[in-house]
Amino acid sequence: MKLTFNKSQGFAVPEQLTAILNGELTNIDNAEPGIKGITFNFRDADYSAELGGFHPVEVRVVNSDNLWIFEYITDFSYQGAYPELVKDIDVCFLTGQIYTLYSGCLQGSSARELIDLFLSNFISYFEMDIFTVSVSFD
Repeated sequence: MKLTFNKSQGFAVPEQLTAILNGELTNIDNAEPGIKGITFNFRDADYSAELGGFHPVEVRVVNSDNLWIFEYITDFSYQGAYPELVKDIDVCFLTGQIYTLYSGCLQGSSARELIDLFLSNFISYFEMDIFTVSVSFD
């Protein structure tokens, strides 16, 4: 299964990211026709509230007229006195909103700079073979 992306959606994403997603799908042989959405979970097995590590990231894409669009990309981190995973950075492509835990919603150049840095770092971490990836379909 190979995803063809709609390049005119809300925020541009690097070609490397779409290549990563397509690469992960080559490892899947149980994809059925008619899939409406795919969720990719990238996890660092060593990440913990006590020791830190690389934040888990979730990427969701949905099918729209035989082209795939990004729904969201979310970075999670442990927070709080009794640590639990919360959204640290959330890029919602459908609404065009960028949220960060400490700054709230961002707009304009601040939002674009955050997305660029976040995706660049994520791609670098993936290339360092940090993550275990799981894929689910609906």
